[in-house]
Amino acid sequence: MLTSIRPDRDAVALAVSGLLGGLLLWLLGLHTQGGHPFSASWVTLVPLTAMASAELLRRNAPRTALAVGTLALVADQFTRGSLATILMFTDVMYAAVLYGTPAAARRLPVATLLVTVASTIGFLAWFRKPEALLIGLVIGLVSFIPALTGVSVRSHRTAADAARLAAAQTARLAEMDRTQAVIAERARMARELHDMVANHLSAVAIHSTAALSIDDPETSRNALKVIRENSVEGLAEMRRLIGLLREGGQDDTPAAAPTLAALDTLIEQTNANGASGGLVCTLEGTRGPGADALPTPVELAAYRIVQESLTNALKHAAPGPVVVRLGRSGELLTVEVTSVFGSRTGPTAPGSGAGLVGMRERVALLGGTFGAGAEPGGDGVKIWRVRAELPVREREMRE
Repeated sequence: MLTSIRPDRDAVALAVSGLLGGLLLWLLGLHTQGGHPFSASWVTLVPLTAMASAELLRRNAPRTALAVGTLALVADQFTRGSLATILMFTDVMYAAVLYGTPAAARRLPVATLLVTVASTIGFLAWFRKPEALLIGLVIGLVSFIPALTGVSVRSHRTAADAARLAAAQTARLAEMDRTQAVIAERARMARELHDMVANHLSAVAIHSTAALSIDDPETSRNALKVIRENSVEGLAEMRRLIGLLREGGQDDTPAAAPTLAALDTLIEQTNANGASGGLVCTLEGTRGPGADALPTPVELAAYRIVQESLTNALKHAAPGPVVVRLGRSGELLTVEVTSVFGSRTGPTAPGSGAGLVGMRERVALLGGTFGAGAEPGGDGVKIWRVRAELPVREREMRE
């Protein structure tokens, strides 16, 4: 409690300087008035000392300081008066508005204005001389002007605090945006890495399991051939992704993103990888050479959806046809992949659980629709269908 009311360095300096200045004026015999009831010279030092004490409380207890200062100023009017007492009161009034409560900061300027106007009218009515206006002017300079100055300074400090708070909030929002951008970029990189490598690693896992479980030199040789091809292609795609991520790479030529034109190669590769599992992959609805070019994000998303769907078919689909269909209806590109739903014999590869999530995220980023699930097919056979509709206009994708 004692620490909270201890005067600060500025208050002590003002109190000491005001007291010493008043003592100097008193020693020199300089007073502001004369002919009052307490005309003894030493009596002037009493309100001077009280006002200096009020200065010590100007910041930590501004209401108390104003009350003590007002009493000291009134008492000074019954003595020979000291200019130092009046000047210190102006600082006490200023501090009461600046450091006081918001209610005090609102009321004190109004109260001092009313006192100034009322005093001016009262003295003018009492003396009936124009010189009485000077008394009101002095009262305004001592009370109203310091209060008005305190309001101005307080308003500027409040505005500065609000600006600093807004700047801090803006910095926090910018940091949150940066964090969200980093998280989104990591998710995008994870999707890209999964879609590029999962297909090849799944084929490697299935054929390596087949080579280990089937004691046949020809089967092992074919499996090793497929493993090598997928390993080489997987490494090439990994190298392409690393080249995109590396800053200041030696190769300045940007690597081309896969497009729908590469689906034929992807289908051939899937047929080679899934031959041992009885999968036969076909492509329907390919776009001809004269077809309109699609935006690069649409081409990449459609290719990755087909790639991941074929990877899932290679892992989980029962023997049978795997059909990839592409269609254009108005401003929508439709991508659909169907395979036979059910258990399969022979080696399988475990799934990561990120395939459907990644496809759904890719479609959502473009503003399209996505669906995947099992449904009845012909001849009582259930099929697994993956279907995505992607908008092909840049405006629609941004919306």
